[in-house]
Amino acid sequence: MKQLDLSSELVPGLKLKNPVMPASGTYDYGGDANAFDPSLLGAIVTKSVSAVPRSGNAPPRIHETPCGLLNAVGIPSEGVKAFRRNTLPALKQYNTVLIVSVAGETPADFARVISSLEEENGIGAYELNFSCPNLGDGMPFGTDPELLYLAVKQIRKATSRPLIVKLSPNVADIKLMGRQAQDAGADILTVANTLTGMAIDVLRRRPVLGNIFGGLSGPAIKPVALRMVWEVAGAVSIPVIGVGGIANATDALEFILAGAKAVQVGTANFTNPMVMLEIIEGIRSYMKENGFISLADIVGLARK
Repeated sequence: MKQLDLSSELVPGLKLKNPVMPASGTYDYGGDANAFDPSLLGAIVTKSVSAVPRSGNAPPRIHETPCGLLNAVGIPSEGVKAFRRNTLPALKQYNTVLIVSVAGETPADFARVISSLEEENGIGAYELNFSCPNLGDGMPFGTDPELLYLAVKQIRKATSRPLIVKLSPNVADIKLMGRQAQDAGADILTVANTLTGMAIDVLRRRPVLGNIFGGLSGPAIKPVALRMVWEVAGAVSIPVIGVGGIANATDALEFILAGAKAVQVGTANFTNPMVMLEIIEGIRSYMKENGFISLADIVGLARK
């Protein structure tokens, strides 16, 4: 019997040993904090790196909801200089693909971070975090199709490495945003980020989060994220990474069957540090039990 092949080649030269990776900012990959060897993952996605250090938003930053998590962490970052000096050397030691998440307030900020990292080896791709407020009246790149196109086009000039654009779900037409990113030079799309939400403390009669609004993640958003992956995968010709509420192998398989070539796990990492390994094993078991030899055999199979 042929050996099961869980690998996924997102683009030429960027091949994952399996399709599972953490969502940016949801996985502590530092030394003794690891619950398992990160080399077992298909890829590691870093916390978002900014050009200069960022402290993030004022607390409270996290609020648990009945079926998910609201966060307004505010993308704290040690800055790209400290990242290169303190964090990147350790990440390079892991035997898996390294994806660096990048944040900024203008396209030039994103390009500056990427340019600072270009001479470093061991980086497989960059993922652009377009969820933070930037141009205009705090409008995220990810919710304005023209801004998205112009930003990706400018940032694209900073690197020849694969460029992943993480789309915002807070839009009327996610298909349009995917096509805009593709046309501007994106190689891969991550679909999608957190949904904007809030909570109010009825005793204090004030918003719970220090930033008032936050990003909703976890099981509550899975049906929305899955629908968006289905739509985007059918609207573009570049690979899609699915993310949003994935908490077990069945969830991950739904995204893969919808057309995702890989998946990211976020909130579930907080409740079960071993969940990503369980998902990898669950995908392997599903393939074996159903007679599939290669992961490619099931990517988008629900669409056929």
